[in-house]
Amino acid sequence: MSHRKIPVQQGRQPSTGASSRIYSRDNVSRYSERARQRRKSRMIKRGILGTVLAVLLVGVVGVGAWFFHITGNLRGNGFIGANVLQILNDSDVAREPFYMLLLGTDGRPGEDVYRSDSIILARVDPVEKKAALISIPRDTRVVYKGETMKINATHSIDGPEGVIKAVNDLCFDGEQKVSHYAEVNFPGMEQLIDAVGGIDLEATEEVDDPAHLDVKVEKGRQHMDGRTALAYARCRYTYADGDYTRMRHQRQVLSALAAKILNDLDPTTVMGTVEALSKVVITTLSPQDIISVANAMRGMDVANNMFVANIPSYADGTTYVNGVSYVFVYEDRLAEMMAKVDAGENPEGPQTMGNDTSGASTAGDIMTSEPKQDLSGETGESGQ
Repeated sequence: MSHRKIPVQQGRQPSTGASSRIYSRDNVSRYSERARQRRKSRMIKRGILGTVLAVLLVGVVGVGAWFFHITGNLRGNGFIGANVLQILNDSDVAREPFYMLLLGTDGRPGEDVYRSDSIILARVDPVEKKAALISIPRDTRVVYKGETMKINATHSIDGPEGVIKAVNDLCFDGEQKVSHYAEVNFPGMEQLIDAVGGIDLEATEEVDDPAHLDVKVEKGRQHMDGRTALAYARCRYTYADGDYTRMRHQRQVLSALAAKILNDLDPTTVMGTVEALSKVVITTLSPQDIISVANAMRGMDVANNMFVANIPSYADGTTYVNGVSYVFVYEDRLAEMMAKVDAGENPEGPQTMGNDTSGASTAGDIMTSEPKQDLSGETGESGQ
């Protein structure tokens, strides 16, 4: 009887210990648990991601709402309209020099018609970190819409648009160079200075005018709160050249305020400062513009790179028109001075009445000395 070799059956191999362990009931349970944990982990990650995205979305919406609110405040909630924006020169405020018109007004809450009490044309150069503040006497004679009037009266006729046009005509021979506009009333200026913690200033003249102001200011270096700084910037009746000394004090206050904001203010408080600013200032600058310019100008040497002057002008017995006293402008001298300003140079302009440009014209200069006053009654070419 023969014996045949029976072939080994191909296919599934006999189970071994390892495979038994892999497919054991315990391991299947563990595998299922791990799969469940992985699914749970993915769900948790998705939940965290969703929460983060939701928070970011809320943050973006919140920041957007904040900017919208602040922009509305800065625009005066409709006070600055399209007619003003149309006459402004378009400029990239963080990357190129631009002109801005700064007004201090005597407007009270609820008033729609009022005059500009303080007029300053500022040139800001964020690239070179330089600036110039040129004061324009509020009684400067101009011709607006065919009528002779004081330049501050243009605000009561056409608001910001009127003053912008008048300043473009006066300083740039009608060329549209002003890019931005800002105005603040007296209580607002006081609040703004208090919002940044006050300013350090060298008072070059004493303020003692109880008939008009309830604050007395001594000469010398001191820290001023908003109320004191405002009194210093408003006093004029006790000075021989009246409004000219007041304009110089205003340039001192603005220079000290710029030094405080650009060099001494905590950068983390910028948004808070912008919010405080929006409550007291009306301007065409957006919150982004303000922050961008502040960042670009941070570290500016205000004492040496902020130029200050008033326009060459005079007022005396010859500057009356139909019984109204005006300030007349030395037009040729003004053109020469504005050419220097436009080039980013020291304007070497006067600090008081007249056209004497022999004095220094930086913020540091006017912070430490009282300029000589030209009260000789010299006359020259009139304004328009």
